[in-house]
Amino acid sequence: MTNNNLEIRFQEAVLSASGMTQASLPQDVQLRLYAFYKQATFGHVDLRQSAAYHLRDAFKINAWMQISHLTADEAKENYIEIINSILKK
Repeated sequence: MTNNNLEIRFQEAVLSASGMTQASLPQDVQLRLYAFYKQATFGHVDLRQSAAYHLRDAFKINAWMQISHLTADEAKENYIEIINSILKK
C-alpha cells in the first residue's frame, strides 16, 4: 500500500468523523480518535506547548502521550480502523 493511498484513506476517515456528533461517540473513543489524529498530523506531544490547561485538556494530552510511540502512519491506520468499525455498526 502506498503512502498516498494511506493519506487518501486517512482524509476520508477524517471527513467521515467530522460528520459524527460527540454525543454519538463514547468519551474513550473520542479520546482515542483525538490522540491518533494528533499523532498522525503533529507527531509527538510537546508538553511545553501549553503551560496552563484544564482537566479536559489533561485527558486529551494523556491519551496522546499513551500512543506517542506510534509513527504517523501507524496512527493514521489506527484512526482509520476506529472510524471504519464505527461506520459498520
